[in-house]
Amino acid sequence: ALRQIGFDYIFDTNFTADLTIMEEGSEFVERFTHRDQYSWPMFTSCCPGWVRFLKSQYPQYTANLSTAKSPQQMFGAVAKSYFAEKMGLDPHKVFVVSLMPCTAKKAECELPTMKDACGDPDVDVVLTTREMCRLFRSDCIRPASLKSEEFDSPLGTGTGAAVIFGSTGGVMDAALRGDKPWKEAIFHVPGIGSLRVAVVSGLGNTRALMDALAKGDVQYDFVEVMACPGGCAGGGGQPIHEGTEYASYRGDQLWNLDANAAIRFSHENPEIQTLYQEYLGAPLGEKSHHLLHTDHNAWQAHPK
Repeated sequence: ALRQIGFDYIFDTNFTADLTIMEEGSEFVERFTHRDQYSWPMFTSCCPGWVRFLKSQYPQYTANLSTAKSPQQMFGAVAKSYFAEKMGLDPHKVFVVSLMPCTAKKAECELPTMKDACGDPDVDVVLTTREMCRLFRSDCIRPASLKSEEFDSPLGTGTGAAVIFGSTGGVMDAALRGDKPWKEAIFHVPGIGSLRVAVVSGLGNTRALMDALAKGDVQYDFVEVMACPGGCAGGGGQPIHEGTEYASYRGDQLWNLDANAAIRFSHENPEIQTLYQEYLGAPLGEKSHHLLHTDHNAWQAHPK
């Protein structure tokens, strides 16, 4: 459907969800093995609604955010560097349109810190999935009637781990439990010790978790936060069906895709391996740090 509209290259953001997992996972290991140098817990940073909420409501925890960019922003940075070089394209003439289930992504791509590939915004425009549906209707395109096509390469493949990025809990969900407004678990890792993790979605639940943290009622090493109930599958930019909430249904579809994926682990994605071998070097390396990480203190979020 997007090719009919006129897009030249079409990729799956799952590719950079895998990349985010590589960078954020490596960052957590680095922090955990140098524990006294960091503030705890480490928070995920892929949800811009949550990042702005934390910076405006709980700014004292800003340093706890992972420095890893979101999959959207990593994609733009890689598209205007690695992909542009590989295809012989002028990065200033590459226009990246991101299709997202999220309205907050529109503000994220406009942050002054998201211009690392070539000086232009890494992502030029964000359309929500609801806007995408309107775009198809306006051009009289019916996606259900079209034949499926593969994504373009070399930024088109994703693993099962990447697929479930859009559902709250990610790969931790099966082990989580609890009667709090959030879920929590303890993992025992040989040679390292116990890891205390929590997952929360919805900002009302998130505020309860943050207040419990501030009071010292709970302690965690890693916390995943998504602003929308159910995660990105329940995003504010998703198509609306009157009287019906589809977040859990959409989340279930993501888990089904993961269960049936040929490759389920991010580090086993062959295109991710090639990207590191040919261009980035290693997670948290100099080039990775420049393109794929950000400084959350470099912009201001004002409470409303």
